[in-house]
Amino acid sequence: MPMQPVDLIVEARWTVPVDPADVVLDNHAVVVNDGRIVAVLPHSEAAVRFSARSHKHLEQHVLIPGLVNLHTHAAMSLLRGLADDLPLMEWLQQHIWPAEAQHVSEQFVHDGTLLACAEMLRGGITCFNDMYFFPGAAADAALASGIRAAIGLITVDFPSSYATDADDYLAKGLAARDQRLDEPLLSFCLAPHAPYTVSDAGFGRVLTLAEQIELPIHLHLHETRQEIDDSLQRFGMRPIERLRRLGLLSPALIAVHAVHLEAHEIGLLAEYGCSVAHCPSSNLKLASGISPVSELSARGINVGLGTDGAASNNRLDLLQEMRLAALLAKEQSGRADAINAHRVLRMATLGGARALGLEASIGSISVGKAADLCAVSLDDLALAPCYDPVSQLAYSVGREHVSAVWVAGRMRVENGQLLECNETGLIKLALLWQNKIRP
Repeated sequence: MPMQPVDLIVEARWTVPVDPADVVLDNHAVVVNDGRIVAVLPHSEAAVRFSARSHKHLEQHVLIPGLVNLHTHAAMSLLRGLADDLPLMEWLQQHIWPAEAQHVSEQFVHDGTLLACAEMLRGGITCFNDMYFFPGAAADAALASGIRAAIGLITVDFPSSYATDADDYLAKGLAARDQRLDEPLLSFCLAPHAPYTVSDAGFGRVLTLAEQIELPIHLHLHETRQEIDDSLQRFGMRPIERLRRLGLLSPALIAVHAVHLEAHEIGLLAEYGCSVAHCPSSNLKLASGISPVSELSARGINVGLGTDGAASNNRLDLLQEMRLAALLAKEQSGRADAINAHRVLRMATLGGARALGLEASIGSISVGKAADLCAVSLDDLALAPCYDPVSQLAYSVGREHVSAVWVAGRMRVENGQLLECNETGLIKLALLWQNKIRP
């Protein structure tokens, strides 16, 4: 039988497909053609069945699906470290919002997103879910970087340099989406910012659009106690109940943070099939609290991981979020097995993909899916010995151990270095913005 020509074969010491769960494949190859996975099989079988134009041998590496960053504000990388060690509302109202009002523009968003995409790719993130102004500029920066992105069409009730009111935000967001519908690396979400920045009427428009064009709805929810207290005073109910009455609770909803939840609210998220974007570093840094992730998972709620923006984290590092999410769940529940290594890796990959409605395309190393792959080197004295590669991923590795990254079968990181990216130029660009923004 003649050998089948393909674009790429990646051989690794360990492959963790994520789906099926809790599986580690020893000495397997992932075969890629036209950007998609066509086979996952032992090295020896791949050698006699396929002839590849490119062959990558990864000794002492673990190959995993590309990581999915379920929540970020990518352009805010330009505000990294601007105002630290402050509670959320003071941080927003006295520092971030004034800086944004003065500096955010289409160019700001494009440049800040370029910087974020480079950081994320180098850390094994192959897809991110964004929420920020000028979504068209963010989309163009993502395309220039070669990363997959779910672009949020932001909606708030107050004017900005981008738009004037909810109708204007939605109209401009839809226009940006319509211009880029044919881009295979892009998908879109409706992104009403939060219950405290969007009116009932604004949510009504978002819901109508979500149903018409079948987009996920991505918003901050129950992040702080103040958010809940303000909602009780203004609306006479907690935010989740308000969203329930407005009809927004559904499988399309991605609830970001979901920190302060009562038992019946966890029940509502489960009943309506909502997803949660868990952002542990940001929640801790802003002293917002800890999401009850073990309880959410126990109720069957889909959970993905997010970094939030670099202004509130300050790293776009999903491997760090994996470790922190697993450790916090153990402490909060009092159970060492609350969120194990396989479960937290699933959150960082297939959990995020499922929330975005992309689980048929990404999130696991499965035949037919896009070849979004991340290779992590375990050949390091800090990672020796290796009894369990998934445990090493969850508790030991850092993003500096990411050696290779592919998006849709195209290599974006090799030997830990970004390809087709001028890192020095990006750093200079960030310094130029720093000089403009510096208070």
